[in-house]
Amino acid sequence: MAEDGLIPARIKMEHRGGYSVSTGENSYAAELSGKFRFEVTQRDALPAVGDWVLITPKSENKAIIHQLLPRKSKFSRKIAGTTTEEQIIVANVDTVFLVNALNQDFNPSRIERYLLMAWESGANPVIVLSKADLCDNVMEKVNALTGVAVGVPIHVVSSATEIGIDDLTPYLIEGTTTALLGSSGAGKSTLINKLYGQDIQVVQDIREEDGKGKHTTTSRELISLPTGGVLIDTPGMRELQLWETNNLSQSFPDIESLAEQCYFRDCKHEGEPKCAVRNAISDGLLEERRFENYRKFNRELAFLERQTNKKAQLEERKKWKKIAGDRTRKHR
Repeated sequence: MAEDGLIPARIKMEHRGGYSVSTGENSYAAELSGKFRFEVTQRDALPAVGDWVLITPKSENKAIIHQLLPRKSKFSRKIAGTTTEEQIIVANVDTVFLVNALNQDFNPSRIERYLLMAWESGANPVIVLSKADLCDNVMEKVNALTGVAVGVPIHVVSSATEIGIDDLTPYLIEGTTTALLGSSGAGKSTLINKLYGQDIQVVQDIREEDGKGKHTTTSRELISLPTGGVLIDTPGMRELQLWETNNLSQSFPDIESLAEQCYFRDCKHEGEPKCAVRNAISDGLLEERRFENYRKFNRELAFLERQTNKKAQLEERKKWKKIAGDRTRKHR
């Protein structure tokens, strides 16, 4: 790569007009080469924060991006709105800290959604329950996640009192990348300041009326820690639609296992006799909320698949229409 004048660099931030990249020794304001930009046909082929790319420096602080290197992981969502398109939030992440505040913002259903997407990303999810100093029933809320986060580490922390902060440092060793994901005001930026050892991210106080923090992070940013690890801060996402998943078994093993025990193989769990899922709900072994969330995810994924197939069909028609038009013009 060096012989071709190409240098590996990592995307630190994405701007409307380009990117900030780092080679480890130098940082540059970078933009895509004309060839790269012309060849991109899908949004997911564009660099995202955390991606490795090949660049050529053009001056002391500017560079051109020529190539996107293969990703080992990516956390994606369906782009906000009605468009059926993938948006990569972060790439090449080893661990995802799913940050949820323990005050009024605590939401097991939201954590289930983040977990499902984290498993699909290829990174390892870790649940971080923040603002423990503002909660009087911490263990009750931790226990509420027992069936939600099967096999997933759960850490209770408080940036105000520094409870649990040291428990997160083993994830941040040299050579690793950890992304912080969560809703706006969950305390991600404050947590980053604690993990870094000084205030590098702007934070604001929470609102007394609902216990939510004021949104401060406006863009995804890669931060190199003094320990050698890397953190990626992300803004809170108002809309987190699923993009894809092979199945729901990893996030909902309890429901999948119960469904296999139903008397009818095609049981819809809506009132059929000898339904193991409904029996478990009646016996208090399965939360109705969790089952409804599971059904909601299935509907969402089915709709996404229909929309994706429809889009693929339209693109295929456009391709053959163009080929036919090119042939007609060639033989005139």
